[in-house]
Amino acid sequence: MSIAITGGYVVPVDGAPIDGGTVLIDEGLIVAVGAEADVDVPDDAEIVDASGTWVLPGFVEAHGHVGVHEEGEGWAGQDTNEMTDPNGARLRALDAINADDEGFRDALSGGVTTVVVKPGSGNPIGGQTVAVKSWGRTVDDMLVREPVSVKSALGENPKRVYGEQQKLPSTRLGVTAVIRDAFTKAQDYKFAKEHSIRENTPFERDLTMEILVRVLDGELPWCQHCHRADDIATAIRLADEFGYKLVVNHGTEGHLIADLLVEKDIPVIIGPLFIGRSKVEVRRRSLRNPGILARAGVLIAITTDHPVVPIDMLVHQATLAVKEGLDTETALRSITVNPAKILGLDDRVGALKPGLDADVVLWSGDPLDVMSRAVRVFISGREVHRYNETTGLGETTTPWYQE
Repeated sequence: MSIAITGGYVVPVDGAPIDGGTVLIDEGLIVAVGAEADVDVPDDAEIVDASGTWVLPGFVEAHGHVGVHEEGEGWAGQDTNEMTDPNGARLRALDAINADDEGFRDALSGGVTTVVVKPGSGNPIGGQTVAVKSWGRTVDDMLVREPVSVKSALGENPKRVYGEQQKLPSTRLGVTAVIRDAFTKAQDYKFAKEHSIRENTPFERDLTMEILVRVLDGELPWCQHCHRADDIATAIRLADEFGYKLVVNHGTEGHLIADLLVEKDIPVIIGPLFIGRSKVEVRRRSLRNPGILARAGVLIAITTDHPVVPIDMLVHQATLAVKEGLDTETALRSITVNPAKILGLDDRVGALKPGLDADVVLWSGDPLDVMSRAVRVFISGREVHRYNETTGLGETTTPWYQE
């Protein structure tokens, strides 16, 4: 049965707002968005009265650890880093996600309906990332796309992890060498495999090399954890050397070389922004930085790096970035269409337009107003979260365990 969300202030993000607009949903997809008079609503459609609310696409968290770094579980719920092998390209975040992590319920309360879950930054090459919805019984039910990218790290984290183990890599030189060695071996592997196919001879597969070849072939972006400007420059140097698609993650000092990022057409997933200067790499952390990057012409997405910043605070980071100079249009795009575009998910999520998943959030007002709430959340056309005005709490309206 069709669902028509009517009467709200519809903000498609990738299009002009529509006062009193209608979003028509069928079979979990958006089939029409427009003024009430322009959308043909079937007679048997379920009507959702959105009067007095703002209607937006669900937000997209481009870099989080929901489900792999569970909150309140200690070591038992900590599956973010496999810190025993510097090259973890064969590792998959998908295999470690607990769908019942409290972070997914927090995501719904903050209007976040899609999360790109990534391994951590303990290894030079951490593993494969995955895009999931914020609701479901198992991660397989929640799956949007897998893999989305490959996570890699430069800087303090990997050199500290392996330096404490007294083995390579314990310096920035070593971290970069591990990555360079891995891609060189992947180039050789690709050549050997193609030769074997031509000659019709047996070939022993290597899952680590297989995924790195996909990066070299441009199928998967390389999500590079880096904060300092010198580490960002190293990330660019490696990408130029091997020809893969680079996405800077964190990019704390990206504003210092914004012109180079624009020249190379490299996007930045910036954040987390609600943190102290806990280490040398983030000494230039500032809520002004997203605005500086955007004004320079860098395509940006904002991240919480959950649980570093709770995922329901994603929109508030955007709000305070606006306070510090980011324009409001880019702020909304930085948590919707931009992360979807950067990570190749814009054929599924990130905007309200026909053909995309019906991930729709009704807000009590402008979501960039800190007093606004996500009052109703739909994922693939199903209402999964509602704010209870009596209790002042958000409630999961369709618990997966009732399926």
